[in-house]
Order: sequence, then C-alpha cells, then structure tokens
Amino acid sequence: MRTGPGEHPQVNGPPSGQSSQVEEELRVSVSGPFDLEAALRVARVLTDADAEVPVRIDLTRVSHFEDSAVAVLARALSVHRYARIHGLRQHQLRLLRYLGVEGVHDSAADSEPAWTS
Repeated sequence: MRTGPGEHPQVNGPPSGQSSQVEEELRVSVSGPFDLEAALRVARVLTDADAEVPVRIDLTRVSHFEDSAVAVLARALSVHRYARIHGLRQHQLRLLRYLGVEGVHDSAADSEPAWTS
C-alpha cells in the first residue's frame, strides 16, 4: 500500500523508541514519504548513534523521496562513519554523490546495500 503525499512518514528507530540493535547494529526503517520530517528523524538517529556502531537505514518502503530530504540525509551521513542504506533509487543515489557522499552505490545492481563511510 502506497502512502500519499499528504500522509506522515513512519520512522522506526530511536526517536520513537522502536529501534533494534542486533549484533551491534542499529536499524532504522522508514515507510511512507521520505520528506523533511522523516529525514530529520533519521539524521537525529545518526547523530545520536555511537560513531563506531553500524547503522542500517531501510528505505525500501518509502513511497517517494523529496530532494530536500535527501540533502538532509547527505549531511547526516557525512558525520556517521558506518551507515548502510537500503532502498535508494537512481535519482537519490546520484543526488547523494552530487552532495559529496562517497561510497554510495546501486544496491540493486549487486545485491548489496548502499554503503557510506
């Protein structure tokens, strides 16, 4: 079921108390629109996370991405060394590269998540 543009995103992670930390990995899942609200919540997770703990960001259930939200994500990724991102589309991957986020690649092409470091 797709979420429409007027609906609020759902971010499961430390801001709402629904994070999971498995084998020293923090997981954050976003569903619905990836708008400024969702990006700021993910950014807060990355900022609050221990810099040495890998963070897995699942965007596979995002209905659509706002470019401004991807820019917020790019800034947050620049401060956390170990973040894996699942569910980015080609446009968002390109945008992150343009914004200087290194190490991001197409996860669908090689069955691996997009990595940043």
